[in-house]
Amino acid sequence: MIRRLLGAAMLAAVLAGGAHAQDSAPATPAVKAFDVKANFRNICGFCHEDYGRHTGKGPQLMNSESTDQALFNRIKKGMPGRMAAFGGVYSDDQIWLIVKFIRNLKPGEEPQNP
Repeated sequence: MIRRLLGAAMLAAVLAGGAHAQDSAPATPAVKAFDVKANFRNICGFCHEDYGRHTGKGPQLMNSESTDQALFNRIKKGMPGRMAAFGGVYSDDQIWLIVKFIRNLKPGEEPQNP
């Protein structure tokens, strides 16, 4: 009888400890979404005015005749003496989101994250 009580007490302690361990486990940090608009404003906006809708130090990007692949390559690899390469800063997926952002630019409309 004592063995059963001790066994039951030990089982209860293990179960309670396991539940407590789950409750106190560190939460997995949430992955922050890539804010294309904020990145464009803070990084690209220095040369591409008004989110790329107007010519500045760099060309207007809205309605660019360049292909999506050409825009991707320019962002990733840059152009010596004209534009920095951002392939070490942004992942390929993020660069494609920037290209999509550029393609969605409209005159007189606030740009939106893709």
